[in-house]
Amino acid sequence: MKKIFALIDCNNFYVSCERVFNPKLENKPVVVLSNNDGCCVARSNEVKKLGVKMGEPLFKIKDLVTKHKIEVFSSNYELYADISNRVMQTLFTFSPDVEVYSIDEAFVNLGSLSVDSYQKTGLEIRKRILDWVGVPVSVGIAPTKTLCKIANEIVKKNPEYKGVLSLTDMPEKEIDVILKKIEVSDIWGVGRQYTKKLNSYGIYTSYDFKHSNPEFIKKIMTIQGLKTQTELKGISCIPLEYEIPDKKGICSSRSFGRPLTTFTELREAVSNFVSIASEKLRSQNSKCLRITVFIQTNRFKSNEKQYSNSYTYEFQSPTSYTPDLIKAGSFALSKIFRTGYIYKKAGVFISEIQNENQVQEVLFNMDIFQYTGPKKDFLIREIDFLNGKFGNNTVTFGSNGFKKSWKPKSEKRSDRYTTCFAEILKIT
Repeated sequence: MKKIFALIDCNNFYVSCERVFNPKLENKPVVVLSNNDGCCVARSNEVKKLGVKMGEPLFKIKDLVTKHKIEVFSSNYELYADISNRVMQTLFTFSPDVEVYSIDEAFVNLGSLSVDSYQKTGLEIRKRILDWVGVPVSVGIAPTKTLCKIANEIVKKNPEYKGVLSLTDMPEKEIDVILKKIEVSDIWGVGRQYTKKLNSYGIYTSYDFKHSNPEFIKKIMTIQGLKTQTELKGISCIPLEYEIPDKKGICSSRSFGRPLTTFTELREAVSNFVSIASEKLRSQNSKCLRITVFIQTNRFKSNEKQYSNSYTYEFQSPTSYTPDLIKAGSFALSKIFRTGYIYKKAGVFISEIQNENQVQEVLFNMDIFQYTGPKKDFLIREIDFLNGKFGNNTVTFGSNGFKKSWKPKSEKRSDRYTTCFAEILKIT
């Protein structure tokens, strides 16, 4: 089968999602903020032209927001996830071979299709997603995934390509001309440290990297670097990944919407983080042996006393039962909590994860935090089912609280138009 890949990347995805249900935002400067309404995590092209950088704190651009009437939104992850799913389902109408790479990116194998022009196919993909979902995308097409990434980056920076660039029928000399303009740091899989090392040997561009000695590249970047170089030569050696590998560690943490000072408040927050992490653990049919709880004050407020600490509890037998994890998390918190401090953030990290079908049980489990009843796995799966069907926290634990006044700020969140009946779009 001929290997031809397309990388579909949603443009300024969070901003595009906001514009789907609010057309008045088209061609206007828009930013979407991180958790707790802190930093800019998505910027429209209009905002980028104003010099606002990714991750810029909101308080630093308040004058720009006022002067240029920038529309500001809190993150609406529930809406973004649903629109992402719609984009991915649209891609499946073109090919059954789709790798969902991230919330706003996917690779599609076009090699099995009967295609006269890949450029034309790319334009069709772009049009269908825009028509069906309302999100603009950039499409890069090439014989390898690494070249797809490069084609996609070129498309984003050059509007004359109209959102699509295919390298499939381009002579190698023309591709080399393009690679000479791409810095080595922009190659997919080449991080900051490797960039420094490559630069020290006189390798500055993708063209330099492609034409370097393969044995040298393998020596300083291992076999993965050699694969990347081979892909730049148009030979595919990084296949599509259809299944997301199980996570080896799961973290759930948040900065608080207001400072916390009491153990009771922190315990409620930690209980919620444990519930989120344990649900993710069960979603990949896994259990864990360790849970780590960490807390910290606001390091940016030098006038306040600073403190941070963590504690790890190890179970005798792997578990994914939320009450077990909540009890252990509360115990861990009690070991590190100190009065007299103003806490800004807390979180939990689950590790030593095993597949639930390969767990080695303990004959005499004396762990005081583990319930050994025969129906606990059935019970927790039923809770997951109900929450999946009727919405998050339909069934929850008392230790998670109800008011949750510590929750991160989300004062500028748009409605969850596609996932919440109470917030469905209203036309007046």
